Amino acid sequence: MDIEDIKRGIMGGRKRAAAKLITMMENEDSRSLELMKDLYHLTGKARVIGITGPPGAGKSTVTDQIAKLIRKQGKKVGIIAVDPTSPFSHGAILGDRVRMNDLNTDEGVFIRSMGTRGALGGLSDAVYGTVNILDIFGMDYIFIETVGVGQSEVDIVKVADVVVMVMVPGLGDDIQTMKAGIMEIGDIFAVNKSDKEGAQRTAAEIEAMLSFNDKGGKLPPVLNITAKDNTGIDRLLSAIDECYDSMASEGVLEERRKSKLKDKIISILKNNLVRSALKLDYKTGMLKRLVEDVFNKKMDPYTASDTLYKNFKMGDEK
Repeated sequence: MDIEDIKRGIMGGRKRAAAKLITMMENEDSRSLELMKDLYHLTGKARVIGITGPPGAGKSTVTDQIAKLIRKQGKKVGIIAVDPTSPFSHGAILGDRVRMNDLNTDEGVFIRSMGTRGALGGLSDAVYGTVNILDIFGMDYIFIETVGVGQSEVDIVKVADVVVMVMVPGLGDDIQTMKAGIMEIGDIFAVNKSDKEGAQRTAAEIEAMLSFNDKGGKLPPVLNITAKDNTGIDRLLSAIDECYDSMASEGVLEERRKSKLKDKIISILKNNLVRSALKLDYKTGMLKRLVEDVFNKKMDPYTASDTLYKNFKMGDEK
């Protein structure tokens, strides 16, 4: 399948073409970059939602049930299942979830599992590229689902426009010890497994924490749901749509997307500079010598970096 076939396939709604382009993008194939440049103007239509929360909160079930509800409305759904701790990708672990049996046969659903990436940009860059491809592919909603709430997951979920934090009863002190930054990224909080004892108390604790950290403005909604039997999923989807509509009307969505684009442009610039510097160093071997000097305390890392940068600039100007 050549690049023109992939382009025609994506525009024609063929899953195989989208999957191929994602793989090429993950492998940093230069042809995928050129195609993304060509098609980027088609992005920005999908609603991108991050689903995160502690392990065992039932995030997969929540995502599945929302996806099924959206499909009943005749809209298309993309799901990116992310595990930063996994050395595998392309569905090796996450793709084997039970939910795939229900959704993978649906032509209106596209599911992609992603493990850790060794490339310069890391996993968040791969997720960003996949979101754009699924957006171009015509998905109305794109869900980014993570396995936990560590820093890697926080960085990944920042690709989303709206973030749903899925919690469960019985977290107890865990809620109190959660980093403020993790709580702050949540636009909507869903207490899953609300049929269990302590669900109302957990919701009240979350509301209290949100009130304590309130910096003005409307507080995020806290919903009680039970995803396994579909209880409250309609309210959760309504909350997501209401959040989008509110953000769009108040200009918040535009500002968020501009802020993310600024970060992305800077990230691409950094990666390109590092790649260019390393490419030049491959010829000169300067980095290895600098590492030896710093290790032997003949030089500090800051001077070494300056030296490498100056050498890169001189080489770039030739």
